[in-house]
Amino acid sequence: MKRLIFAVAVSAMLAGCGSSPNKEQESAAVEDRSGATASSQQKPQTQPTGPTSKPLESSSMSGNPLKDPSNILSKRSVYFELDSNVVKEEFKPVVAAHARYLQQNRGVKMTVQGNADERGSREYNLALGQRRADAVKQAMQLLGAQPDQIESVSFGEEKPKATGHDEASWAENRRADLAYPND
Repeated sequence: MKRLIFAVAVSAMLAGCGSSPNKEQESAAVEDRSGATASSQQKPQTQPTGPTSKPLESSSMSGNPLKDPSNILSKRSVYFELDSNVVKEEFKPVVAAHARYLQQNRGVKMTVQGNADERGSREYNLALGQRRADAVKQAMQLLGAQPDQIESVSFGEEKPKATGHDEASWAENRRADLAYPND
């Protein structure tokens, strides 16, 4: 029952983005290991469409929604599977919320920081981190954020969240972090 409620809530949130969630989800999940760009058929929306676009404000905090722990915008990491740059379903609501925030706040800029675990060469991990950052950036653009609002960079394995040498630590380090100025 909880999964059904969660699925309905996620569907409602994605519907609030103002465009077709199925096409966006499919485009955002494209794994690009060849360096080619995603389908040119899908173009990012540049204007909010109608009454479905609502401000992301927290009812429990009158200040900045980015700093409200009860707001989805306080979630700042998107985690990936081993050797993958596909945004997992469970993190699409986080990506969608940040994209909507950027869409509604055109003057705000952010950086998507791609990371990898320690396995693999330094060069491979830098490239994988960049693909992860670019995948999140592309998904956000498909959901309405402007390209000039998002910078994507890779730290490869250089900024681990966990310092262990086991699967749990590696899983923490396979991520893209969403960073706003003054964080």
